[in-house]
Amino acid sequence: MSDDYREITDNEENRNEETKSEEIKKEEIKKEEISNEKTDNDKEYEDVCFVCRRPESKAGKMFKLPSDICVCNDCMHKTMETVSQFDYQGMLNNSNISFVNLADLQGSNGIPNKQKLKKKKKQEETAPVLNIRDIPAPHKIKASLDEYVVGQEHAKKVISVAVYNHYKRVATNTMDEIEIEKSNMLMIGPTGCGKTYLVKTLARLLDVPLAIADATSLTEAGYIGDDIESVVSKLLAAADNDVEKAERGIIFIDEIDKIAKKKNTTTRDVSGESVQQGMLRLLEGAEVEVPVGANSKNAMVPLATVNTRNILFICGGAFPDLEDIIKERLNKTSSIGFNAQLKDQYDKDKNILSKVTVEDLRKFGMIPEFIGRLPVIYTLEGLSKEMMVRILKEPRNAILKQYQKLLELDEVKLEFTDGALDAIAEKAMEKDTGARALRSIIEEFMLDIMYEIPKDDNIGKVTITREYIEGTGGPIIDIRSNQILEPMENLKEISQ
Repeated sequence: MSDDYREITDNEENRNEETKSEEIKKEEIKKEEISNEKTDNDKEYEDVCFVCRRPESKAGKMFKLPSDICVCNDCMHKTMETVSQFDYQGMLNNSNISFVNLADLQGSNGIPNKQKLKKKKKQEETAPVLNIRDIPAPHKIKASLDEYVVGQEHAKKVISVAVYNHYKRVATNTMDEIEIEKSNMLMIGPTGCGKTYLVKTLARLLDVPLAIADATSLTEAGYIGDDIESVVSKLLAAADNDVEKAERGIIFIDEIDKIAKKKNTTTRDVSGESVQQGMLRLLEGAEVEVPVGANSKNAMVPLATVNTRNILFICGGAFPDLEDIIKERLNKTSSIGFNAQLKDQYDKDKNILSKVTVEDLRKFGMIPEFIGRLPVIYTLEGLSKEMMVRILKEPRNAILKQYQKLLELDEVKLEFTDGALDAIAEKAMEKDTGARALRSIIEEFMLDIMYEIPKDDNIGKVTITREYIEGTGGPIIDIRSNQILEPMENLKEISQ
């Protein structure tokens, strides 16, 4: 019995040792995977100094200390010079002074990746971001924009040519004898005409990083609000902290008319003329230090140097009351007789903004230096009733197509009559907020339909009529037959 018991215990011990060895191997494999992930992250992102928060590309060689702490050469020398002035023996004998334990700083240098810069890859390994052969021609850019943006033919033509010339300049880097200047743009148009949507579609088609900033929050450096360099910081974040990719991106500054000079004011204009003057060197092209992952330089975050020479700036604004300035200029000449020009001849002109000149913008409050750095100036048309109807149904991601897709998931077909589309466009024209009014109107009358349809599985088709939009009737609802094999033509129409 004793021999059998010994054999059983020996077998159990061997099994326990095998399981322990397997567990140890699994732990070692996990440690290797974690270390590999850390090394991969270290290869992808630059080290940041623990003291001054400068990245490796700017600070130079880094000294790596325990607990994943990195200190740059300058900070290390300054620290050693400062420490060498003290009496070590006196500090050690003093019981009230204790040295910092590096183990206590574990994880304190864990700067998130959104605040780290990516390491620049070698030029031999990476292909150029833009190639002169890969840049689509202006007519191809406009054809792609036509699928998403209705109307605005002149604006699409101008922006296609300007973008093509800009990226041709970036790709070829033609800066030898004839230096090609940037084709920054200024688009003027009433609210809801598609300024922001046009730029978003353009950036998506070109596959370049896009940053959309609001000029209303910009102030002069030192005042409450976003610094002017924050627009470049947003572009860097959109490019995943890749400086080279960001330097070929697009920055769209909306509401640019809000930084016009304040008239008849005695206080300092920190959000008007000062912002225009601060943006001059950005538009022209300069090396700017921007915070990574933050809007302010005051935060303890790394700084990156971005060159704005190849960044395309597009500014857009509604410029309210600019029509009055244009009318005043056009009505300067007075005449008498049968062929005389009337004072109110431009009052009903919806495209009065197309007659804008640089002199009108200067009178509005934009400084000449700022306008001069935006050489391409064009206007967008106000939306008419016919354009509203086209916006509802023609674009690839039209509003009606979105609702039809939603009801298709419930196996219900949605249709709109021509009278219903006209009624929606008429209501949108009354609100005078452009294409934004279309969505709110459709949301209003589609609420009951989207609420009631999931209740009844027999509903097969819903037709929206003009009477339903105007509130004098209801939609036409087609009920499915109970027989599965019965064709769709035998649907019964019931008007509510």
